Amino acid sequence: EVQLVESGGGLVQPGGSLRLSCAASGFAFGFYAMGWVRQAPGKGLEWVSHISNGGAASTYADSVKGRFTISRDNAKNTLYLQMNSLKPEDTAVYYCAKFRQRYIGGTYSHRGQGTQVTVSS
Repeated sequence: EVQLVESGGGLVQPGGSLRLSCAASGFAFGFYAMGWVRQAPGKGLEWVSHISNGGAASTYADSVKGRFTISRDNAKNTLYLQMNSLKPEDTAVYYCAKFRQRYIGGTYSHRGQGTQVTVSS
């Protein structure tokens, strides 16, 4: 059974930083592209960042480019999202998501339960 468990969310002041983690199990983590998506209150899902299976390729939404960094440790079956210079508009539930193949593209096959990030003074 595929499991994706996010952690690292919390309350942070504007300009602050957080590092999200996603522990993956139940599948060959290193064979699949992964990503982060988020959902702000009252809004739909928004993709944040994606990374290929080996980590060589990554993409970012314009809203987070230059502030967020996605990475992965295939030996630890863990996906990360380093978030710097956080803004109130980054407030959302952040989800870890698994693609259906090694490269970035197509639809997600699974998504975790999410971790809340709140940016407020």
